Amino acid sequence: MLSILFYLFTLLQVSFWFIVSIIVLIVTYPFDKSRRWVHECSRCICFMLYDLFPLAKRTIEGEENIDKKKPYVMVLNHNSGFDIFTAYKIPLNFRWVSKREVFWVPFMGPLLSIHGDIPIERGNPKKAMAKVSRLGKLWLKRGATVAIFPEGTRSKDGEIHNFKMGAFSLAKEAGVDVLPVVMTGTNNAFKKGWLVNWNHRVAIRVLKPVPAEEVAQMDVKDLSQQVRERMVTALAELRADVAAEKK
Repeated sequence: MLSILFYLFTLLQVSFWFIVSIIVLIVTYPFDKSRRWVHECSRCICFMLYDLFPLAKRTIEGEENIDKKKPYVMVLNHNSGFDIFTAYKIPLNFRWVSKREVFWVPFMGPLLSIHGDIPIERGNPKKAMAKVSRLGKLWLKRGATVAIFPEGTRSKDGEIHNFKMGAFSLAKEAGVDVLPVVMTGTNNAFKKGWLVNWNHRVAIRVLKPVPAEEVAQMDVKDLSQQVRERMVTALAELRADVAAEKK
């Protein structure tokens, strides 16, 4: 029963913030090309989903590694559809790169479009990469961070697998830092298919960015491998810390 109420609450508040986001976009568009205020509406949705429920926890470490005045190419591990909601805890104004199918989801899809997120066709890598490069550089120029799951799809076993090159090519072309982020616990938000796990814990750790100067000097493949190795190590450490806290 509580899970049903949670879904109804989610539907109502997403509908409400969808309308608010449209109004905010219209009012702020002339002077807010980075859509920071629209992004804040999305942050409010995620606050409602997480922080109003005292048994659920969403924590973040490493905020000192973020310069809020700079745009980044932010790369994150991908375990669950809840990763997107979780990441709004990160204090940056960012645009998602996401598969086009997500934009077809009622309410959520149009909200992503208003937010300015970048839809790509995963079945056409060349076309997808060109779109990420073109729109990604546009948003970075406007001062917004671009958020990408470099694995290209969800991890079925929770581990970090091989990275695609798009995120790192974008960072190199745009001359910006790469900001690695790892998350754990997002795949435990539900149990038995659709029931909400009210006690779930989600943890985020922001790693030190790879400076634009280093990005410019490195081969894209070497850069992606280095970042992946750092994220694999950091994810293992984050999981160990979370497990130790539970004891």
